[in-house]
Parts: sequence; C-alpha cells; structure tokens
Amino acid sequence: MSDLLLSAHHLTKRFGGLAAVNDVSVDLFRDRIHAVIGPNGAGKSTLTNLLSGDLPPTTGQITLNGRETAGKKPETISRLGLGRSYQKTNIFLPFTVWDNVRLAAQSRERHAPWNPLRWLSSASAMPGVNQRCERALELAGLTARAHTVAATISHGEQRQLEIAMTLATEPTVLLLDEPLAGMGQAEAESMVALLLKIKKDHAMMLVEHDMDAVFTLADQLTVMVNGQVIATGTPAEVRADPTVQAAYLGEEH
Repeated sequence: MSDLLLSAHHLTKRFGGLAAVNDVSVDLFRDRIHAVIGPNGAGKSTLTNLLSGDLPPTTGQITLNGRETAGKKPETISRLGLGRSYQKTNIFLPFTVWDNVRLAAQSRERHAPWNPLRWLSSASAMPGVNQRCERALELAGLTARAHTVAATISHGEQRQLEIAMTLATEPTVLLLDEPLAGMGQAEAESMVALLLKIKKDHAMMLVEHDMDAVFTLADQLTVMVNGQVIATGTPAEVRADPTVQAAYLGEEH
C-alpha cells in the first residue's frame, strides 16, 4: 500500500442552508491519482478549497502528513506540504517563466518571509532557490522556455507553468483543479504525460471534466452530485455503476 499523505473525513461545508459539500471523505496516497468527477455544481471545487484551506469546513477533519489542518490558513497548509492549481491559470503574465517559478521556489526559503534584511539580498543568491527552480522546470518540460515571458507562451504551457510553480514549493500532495481545461488534443496529451511523470513522488487529487484523461490517469474515482458522494472505487467499478451512468457519465461510458 502506498503512503497515506492526506486523509479527510466527514467534511461538510454549509453556506446558510445549502450544503455545498455534505459528509465527504477522501484519502490520498503517494503514487496514486484520485480523480473527483461530477456535473457542474457537484461540490468538487468546494472540496478542493476545503482541503487547501481556502475555505474552512463547517465540520470534519483533515490530516496532512500527520498534521491536523482543518481550519488552518492556506499558507500554513502549503508549508506543510500541499500544493494546488486553480481552474483559472494563476501565474504572473509579465514575468518570465523562470521568474514565475523562482518566486514559488523562493517562498520555501526558511527565513525569507520573516527577516527584513533578506529583502535586500539578490533572489538568485538564496541557497537552494535555483536548484528547486531548475528541477521544477525540467519536470514540467519547460526548461527551453525558461527565459520566455509567460504571457507569450501557449495556454497549455501556461498550465504547465502553474504546475511547475507548484512543484517548486516541494509539495507531497497536489490538488489539481481542471488542469486540462481549454486545451487541444496535443496539449492535453502533454499534460497527461506530465501528471504521470510526477505521480510517483506525490499524492494527487484531480478534478477534471475530460473523461478520457480521467480514465487514463485515475487509480481511484469519486463521483459527486449535489455535494454528496454517490460512488467511489476503481475506474472500472465506477464506469460500471448504473447510478453513476444515470447521473453523470452517460451511456457512452
């Protein structure tokens, strides 16, 4: 069995009388991709926000690398080993690819946020920053684009850049919210290859609408509808579930 890195139990998030996430549990293991699928409004992004700390749960427990994180700030959870991407690409468009990734790598310098004297130092001179940056760019397949302005690279490369920035923070758990959104076939194939390449070193939760990619990538699937889990299991088990077919996948799956 792979290492259990993140465990969430009985998570509920209420907005007034609406339960956007209702009693959802999920376990994420190293070297495994756990996909969460469902129609729009199912609660997938809300679940991701609960795990990352962007939203506090109304009830429930979350453990990341052995530490309780429910209700903690996103930056605290990030430093405990969680990285995430967003539905909308979240990069610094005027900066080069290298500078985007270096900013992320720099955030992990032990004294960077707390010692004002460090602000006067050259970022390139900080121990370990360049090494983390180079490794993340290599993993993401962007080494050749390092000195290109982020605004000028393709949409698919911008999504790769966001993942490179996440990798530069050295997470153990990755939450990826629709990383293939808006991609053509070639770009989607490149992203699938990237996720398979980094899988062995991370536990991953993938929220995605591209069912071909989901069934290629996922070791485990959870299906959500109206904030609740209606099925969980291997891709083959979920594909064959008549409840899932009726609620979401359709006859072609």
